Amino acid sequence: MAPRRTSPPQPLAPHGLPGHLVGFVEALRAQGISVGPSETVDAGKVLATLGLGDREVLREGLACAVLRRSDHRETYDAMFDLWWPAALGDRTVLADDDGVPEADQPPTLPPEDVEAMRAMLLDLLSQNQDLADMDQRLAAMIAQIVEQYGKYNSSRGPSYSSYQALKSMALDELEGKLLAGLLAPYGESPSPTQEEIAKSLAAQRIAQIRKMVESETKRRTAEQLGRDHVQMYGIPQLAENVEFLRASGEQLKQMRKTVAPLARTLATRLAAKRRRHRAGQIDLRKTLRKSMSTGGVPIDVVLAKPRPARPELVVLCDVSGSVAGFSHFTLLLVDALRQQFSRVRVFAFIDTTDEVTHLFGPDADLAVAVQRITREAEVYTRDGHSDYGHAFSSFLDKFPNVLSPRSSLLILGDGRNNYRNPELELLAHMVSASRHAHWLNPEPRHLWGSGDSAVPRYEEIITMHECRSAKQLASVIDNLLPV
Repeated sequence: MAPRRTSPPQPLAPHGLPGHLVGFVEALRAQGISVGPSETVDAGKVLATLGLGDREVLREGLACAVLRRSDHRETYDAMFDLWWPAALGDRTVLADDDGVPEADQPPTLPPEDVEAMRAMLLDLLSQNQDLADMDQRLAAMIAQIVEQYGKYNSSRGPSYSSYQALKSMALDELEGKLLAGLLAPYGESPSPTQEEIAKSLAAQRIAQIRKMVESETKRRTAEQLGRDHVQMYGIPQLAENVEFLRASGEQLKQMRKTVAPLARTLATRLAAKRRRHRAGQIDLRKTLRKSMSTGGVPIDVVLAKPRPARPELVVLCDVSGSVAGFSHFTLLLVDALRQQFSRVRVFAFIDTTDEVTHLFGPDADLAVAVQRITREAEVYTRDGHSDYGHAFSSFLDKFPNVLSPRSSLLILGDGRNNYRNPELELLAHMVSASRHAHWLNPEPRHLWGSGDSAVPRYEEIITMHECRSAKQLASVIDNLLPV
């Protein structure tokens, strides 16, 4: 039931299907999905077994072969649609052998007749059947919408805009009409349950339309401008690669789900480090003393007894709006690694510092705890804008004995001080009072020092690390964990 091609197809991969599959795997790796040689071989066997007859079966088969984590599925699906498209060219007309009666095929309408197109789309969505059952007719209509209302001329030639196509269909208004149509059989007073079901169904179908328009737009754009163009801008990033300062609320929610896997990975690496260090370093004095029995030749090497350290961790985090997502995620990760430290104390600030360790108890809901910080803790007493200098001052005034030679200090924030006194002397005192001190910054390195950023001055006192994403943060913390 393939749609009829009405424009020349793209040439096949120069090395046929095997080369196309290898290109697909390399594109997945470029997006951050780890696909090794064994998974690639498995994917080849899946392709040879399933063939290209059923695209959705192939999608699931390749997913089983190459995916290791379920949270990578959204990115995989977008890449699959790009590399294994449902059609080539303009598919606004269904083939005669598709089994769809001619009367049911969507007519080609002139571009100016947008109201008629909306009416046709509403009529199709209002039918009492699942969207999958009308997939061919809906796909043809979506293709026609994208071709007529989403096409525009860019500097690189013809391209397609999902925003433009969706705007022409006025989906918010369409959802209201669809809901009214679904509720019509129940009369003027539908029950709450009937109304809830109708709302859910209307929202589900409109969401499906948005998804299909975006998928069709990416397919046509890839044909015109190449896959690389779409892969750069149109593929959802993996949660661990999303930048903290650019993440939406939904992306931050997805990122929080990666805390447990990251913590397990880091704990495993730390255990391996400790095994390697279990033997201890060479005790030169005892080795030389023992060599006296062999004429001064150190035949028997004496190793010092290892003394694994579990330092106290003191976390000082900026929870102002600009970096709240980064601080919250880092606190969740630190809490998951709590067993690696003898004690963890958490302090939050905006312009004033307050201890919030009690919010992160063993039985506490961590997502709720990070939300309670700004509501219950005394983190701002002035104008509510970030003031690192006053935060350091209040920290030392209220908690003068927290830092010690056993403490590891971890500061979380972007170092943007709103042009106020950075109190460099106080930070230097905090660093000298601690065994280790590190600053994690979610801003890109090239922005350090721009505007009201005091990072270059702080960087002279404390080691600063760029932590823009969960993946980068995990790498930094992996290197900072005590051995």
